[in-house]
Amino acid sequence: MTRLSRQDSLFLLLVVFLTLATPILLQPFPEGSSLAQFNAGYPDLMQRFAIYGIFAMGFNILFGLTGYLSFGHAAFLGVGSYSVVWMYKLLGFNVVPGLILAVITSGIFALLIGYISLRRSGIYFSILTLAFAQMSYNLAYSVFTPLTNGETGLQVYGKDPQYLMGPNSPNSPHFFGLAMIDSVKLHLAGWEFTFNIGYYFTAVIAIIAFYIALRIFRSPFGLMLRAIKTNRTRLDYSGVNTRPYMLTAFVISGMYAGLAGGLLAAMDPLAGAERMQWTASGEVVLMTILGGAGTLMGPILGAGFIKYFENIFSKINESVLHDWFGWLPHGVQDFVVAVINPFVGEGWHLTLGLIFVLVVVFLPGGIMEGFQRIWKAFGRKSVDSSAQTELNPAE
Repeated sequence: MTRLSRQDSLFLLLVVFLTLATPILLQPFPEGSSLAQFNAGYPDLMQRFAIYGIFAMGFNILFGLTGYLSFGHAAFLGVGSYSVVWMYKLLGFNVVPGLILAVITSGIFALLIGYISLRRSGIYFSILTLAFAQMSYNLAYSVFTPLTNGETGLQVYGKDPQYLMGPNSPNSPHFFGLAMIDSVKLHLAGWEFTFNIGYYFTAVIAIIAFYIALRIFRSPFGLMLRAIKTNRTRLDYSGVNTRPYMLTAFVISGMYAGLAGGLLAAMDPLAGAERMQWTASGEVVLMTILGGAGTLMGPILGAGFIKYFENIFSKINESVLHDWFGWLPHGVQDFVVAVINPFVGEGWHLTLGLIFVLVVVFLPGGIMEGFQRIWKAFGRKSVDSSAQTELNPAE
């Protein structure tokens, strides 16, 4: 692959394989089994894995490489969503014009916010980005209601012009006639695999976004961003103007967020101000730290981990627990369910918080650090066993 090392090329191929095989990999248990609760191979969730993976990838370019923590990236997510829905209203349900506009508008918006915010560093930078995000949320919620439709959210109505809407065009988001909601189901020996057009459209974009992030990480530009994270003061005193690099990273990161927001609207033609709330910005911070800031795969794994908890773990309610532990004596069953129930269902945030604390304390590098430790441990055992074989050759 062009200008990639052999190791990076193999890594990219692995990511492509895992992404395209997701409908199979996330459906490990047959339908009807007690463990089917944990399957995640349905379109809506798979799309969210890919979309929030893009969001976290972009945030990682800023935070992971430069160390600048933004609490306002949800503003770009919201701008991307509004851009796509406005293209639906004006032109039609083809997602391409909206996604192009989402990337452009979020980039311009990031340029404006970054130009002001990057005059400060550390906690002051973080607070500035948070302030801009909250301002954006309030503007979308109550001030710019002709553009955003306020608390109701922006959506498509029958009276909208949709100038490029043909008589045979799908009446839902589509890619040149391929409707995002269309799926092909494969039934095989008790398993049901869903291959959804919307997911694969999002997956291809996610692969392209990952390739661009990989190139940034391996480029001289990426090395400069790492140098800024290591010691920006030293670079400033050596005569290097770091602000253009920082602003570029901020804009690229914002464009990733805008693309993710646009894809959310491409899957569901609705945009609301809630996507700009500070909680959405905090969520991408958790994703990146949980997976491993500064790594390529870490933020993607963190995004998948949190979205899995949000959509799968949160559905385990008291009745499901009683079904699982129905083989226990009645009193013991009630006790076990009473102990576990606060950590699942509506209490899934508590479990996620405990996991996050454990990861931060014992794996500061996130999930990727855990994988690296396991890899090194097995690698060391392999080397040790090879050395032992050489020292004690067979008779």
